[in-house]
Amino acid sequence: MQSVLIVGAGFMGSGIAQVCAQNGYSVHLMDVKPEALEKAKRQIRWSLEKLSAKGTLQESPGTVLERIATEANLTSAAMANWVIECALEIAELKYDVFRELDRLAPIETPLATNTSSIPITRIAKATRNPERVLGIHFFGPVPLMDLVEVVKGEKTSLEVFEQGVDFVRSLGKTPVRVHRDIPGFVMNRVFSAAFREAVDLVDQGVVSVEDVDIGMRLGYGWSSGPFEVADNAGLDTFLLVSQFMKSMDEKHLFSNSKLIEEMVEQGRLGRKAGKGFYGYTAEGKRIPFK
Repeated sequence: MQSVLIVGAGFMGSGIAQVCAQNGYSVHLMDVKPEALEKAKRQIRWSLEKLSAKGTLQESPGTVLERIATEANLTSAAMANWVIECALEIAELKYDVFRELDRLAPIETPLATNTSSIPITRIAKATRNPERVLGIHFFGPVPLMDLVEVVKGEKTSLEVFEQGVDFVRSLGKTPVRVHRDIPGFVMNRVFSAAFREAVDLVDQGVVSVEDVDIGMRLGYGWSSGPFEVADNAGLDTFLLVSQFMKSMDEKHLFSNSKLIEEMVEQGRLGRKAGKGFYGYTAEGKRIPFK
């Protein structure tokens, strides 16, 4: 059984851990915060039980959970066949993680990052072996979203790039090859441009959050509106991405509005906090924010 180390047990990391375990991988889910690991285990169990109740889980939730071990350090990198980093969207933090992973993991083990905005080439520079570093950018919620971007850094080997494509397919996901490493890659650049405009229109009082989401669902066939997507991903993550895009002078990909920053300061981080652009019940049901 192949082993996958996932670094970071937040919304994305826990979802990736679940999908890997569902597809037969032995998973090591690492986080320095014990409370994050406990929350991740609860979320994964809840998600598996929901899938089981719908008849879409091939094994029992318990069987899948047995494949997931939680850890407080990176030592299991030494036996991992794959490593996927899902730490906060902070460049220096990711550089530190990759330096350590490069030291611990076998040379043949690909090192993937789930970053949504930071160029792979920058992260790879923190390692002695940039040819094994690639982007594997999942979309959340991971158990429900089929799309995964596989991103080639400037020095990523073609072999590792194609291994990434095959790995994504082994999870039952659909890979999109991104051959040129640019900030935000492809899908997030398209979304960021739309979200920038949506935030500005709401902040200027032109339209409500709810009506933007309704309009994008009914008018353009989106399964979720932009503010629903933002709440699911976490507004603190969106703020970090926006700040990084600003540092890269990608002017068309971030809003100058202070709305997101003010919401984060107020603790309105999205679904995980029970409040964001919308409110959320204890069961996770979305309701208008008051």
